[in-house]
Amino acid sequence: MYNPKSLNAEEFISNEEVLSTLKYAEENKDNRELIDEILNKAREEKGLTHREAAVLLDCTLEDKNKEIIQLAEKIKRDYYGNRIVLFAPLYLSNYCVNGCVYCPYHAKNKHIPRRKLTQEEIKNEVIALQDMGHKRLAIEAGEDPVNNPIEYILESIKTIYSIKHKNGAIRRVNVNIAATTVENYKKLHEAGIGTYILFQETYNKESYEKLHPTGPKHNYKYHTEAMDRAMQGGIDDVGLGVLYGLESYRYEFTALLMHAEHLEAVYGVGPHTISLPRIKKADDINPEEFDNGIDDDTFAKIAACIRIAVPYTGMIISTRETEKCRERLLHLGISQISGGSKTSVGGYFQPMPEKEDSAQFDVSDRRSLDEVIRWLMELGYLPSFCTACYGSGRTGDRFMDICKHQQIHNFCHPNAIMTLKEYLEDYASPETRAIGEKLIAKEVETLQNPDIKSTVEKDLVKISGGERNFKF
Repeated sequence: MYNPKSLNAEEFISNEEVLSTLKYAEENKDNRELIDEILNKAREEKGLTHREAAVLLDCTLEDKNKEIIQLAEKIKRDYYGNRIVLFAPLYLSNYCVNGCVYCPYHAKNKHIPRRKLTQEEIKNEVIALQDMGHKRLAIEAGEDPVNNPIEYILESIKTIYSIKHKNGAIRRVNVNIAATTVENYKKLHEAGIGTYILFQETYNKESYEKLHPTGPKHNYKYHTEAMDRAMQGGIDDVGLGVLYGLESYRYEFTALLMHAEHLEAVYGVGPHTISLPRIKKADDINPEEFDNGIDDDTFAKIAACIRIAVPYTGMIISTRETEKCRERLLHLGISQISGGSKTSVGGYFQPMPEKEDSAQFDVSDRRSLDEVIRWLMELGYLPSFCTACYGSGRTGDRFMDICKHQQIHNFCHPNAIMTLKEYLEDYASPETRAIGEKLIAKEVETLQNPDIKSTVEKDLVKISGGERNFKF
């Protein structure tokens, strides 16, 4: 039985409800009257139900598909403006006891080099990331209770936050580690993490169990209910995601939105972010062996429909995707991207020899952070390293209330301007700096509140003078 308020995974992600929704969407994919009704509701920019969104995803009417794309672009602008937040992944360890068939870190892979960073190596990696200009990281680790216990993760977070190098500092550490206990989530919360991120990979229980044949991740219920335990442990910002290509994208899209509805129904706050990864080639993984790959047009429509369905949720695209694909999705709803990424354990401090490379997947966008920032500005976007909300306690329902009322511009836009200025002063190439200075002058003029504009202008003077006494 479908019940979004249930704490049982098989009730809030009811297989019967997903299949019923897919049938309904298929039957109505060219129902012009219903699609117009759904689009009219969507124009209120308050979101859609999973069933309504599924109809838009399946829509075959060319003129209505154009309206869907245009609406997604409008909602993106209305909620997030032209800001794009930058981050980088930091892989701590690829030791893993699971048997996930789509991941090269699976326990049976005996030829991939296994590595675990020491705290000194973490320090070197973080300094290298700081020297690029990064301010927020997403730490990653395989599931291994011996090599990667929660104590190791907590010590690593403490190390990362402790490193102050020149003008660099990591101000926010997001965490992407395996499902764990309420007690461990409490420890992560007390360590001051940002968002807890966990990809479901697939919501189809039968497929899930086949794709995770061995190891603790095999437990569908425990994994799918992880966000509930994280919320119960005090973490109020969580990030969802599926790995497109493993199962039918229509199934995953619907179930993902049902998960978001569940969090909203039970905790009053939906996911802080939704990531959109597609399965990619890796050490012993061939994505062509999976039967559910999606082309770029389908991928773009998924992004557009997610943006329409959950306008308040940040959307992430990583360097898994090409520059061309990332540019397309930026317009449709993406609000966060990675830049200058390494997906191996180590590699920022010094390049890894090919025989020692431990990359989790192939990176498609290999540009440096500076090149990505310059590219964003040339496209008319405002790159942001802002972490002010976490420093000011604007998380969970407090952030969502601001976002749902389309007021985050008053907080995020000025902080984006200041953090970009900081980047330009400390890290940018001359070419990037020149483009950025012109952009900042233009963006300051767009600030509608004169008091905010005056404050930003004063703080920009402080940055240029080498001071760092304002908050981000």
